Amino acid sequence: MVIAALAGVMNWSAEEAAIHTSIVPIKTSGDRIQDRPLADLGGKGLFAKELEEALLRNEIDCAVHSLKDMPTALPEGLILDCVLPREDPRDALIAAAGEHLEDLPKNARFGTSSVRRQAMLLNRRPDLRIVPLRGNVETRLSKVTAGEMEATVLAIAGLNRLGKQASARAVLDISEMLPAVAQGAIGIECRGQDKKLIEALQRINDAETHLAVTLEREFLTVLDGSCKTPIGGYARRSGDTKILFEGCALSPDGKIRFDVSRKEIAHTPDEARAIGRSAGEELLARAGRNFFQV
Repeated sequence: MVIAALAGVMNWSAEEAAIHTSIVPIKTSGDRIQDRPLADLGGKGLFAKELEEALLRNEIDCAVHSLKDMPTALPEGLILDCVLPREDPRDALIAAAGEHLEDLPKNARFGTSSVRRQAMLLNRRPDLRIVPLRGNVETRLSKVTAGEMEATVLAIAGLNRLGKQASARAVLDISEMLPAVAQGAIGIECRGQDKKLIEALQRINDAETHLAVTLEREFLTVLDGSCKTPIGGYARRSGDTKILFEGCALSPDGKIRFDVSRKEIAHTPDEARAIGRSAGEELLARAGRNFFQV
């Protein structure tokens, strides 16, 4: 997707794109370790660490990330200032039967290792039995098909990109399950001194997506949410000038939930960052810092 976007702005043919670019596959700790929840392994940075080390060693020129898997603090010398147009940020219900969370049988086994999804599910359905579930999309879908659990939730963005959207029983409204910060967005990280590359990446940066994820990631930064803290946040344009943001934080068991919202004018990343910071500070004041120190 990144190469295709660059080819578009550079007017490269397919042959020229193959000359100018190459894909370097890197398997991260998050990919390799599948038998334990991410929260127990040190958090979402496990999907970024090896890519960032390759950047710092000059083995690659840019790293392509699922932005929801990126920590908000970057290693010194690296920047993340380019995002592609956002896919649908919502979560999708994968279930043996039924199209709503309410349709699941009482005490249904629900597979997820996401603390955000677990907390939001238990907030709505305290009877659900949460079953740890890691692995790629195919693995997770197969667990439901095989009857090892009644349901799971996956990002519809990933299903869309893999052509697996038909596997979803329903796409959950954000009122049912607020997305993870930056869910559905692809971010491109590079070295801060690579000016020529930065200029090229700016040409494929989607300004609206960049504005939204900048706000969301600043919200998360203020809360200093660990991978063990269930936090959701989603920003989107509302009208020509205003941006609508909804954020929340929950206790892991879903029994306590704090919500915050903003609808303010934002044209620049700095303005978006200020809104995210304000929302984060409000929620932090209401919940208390101890709430986020799981």
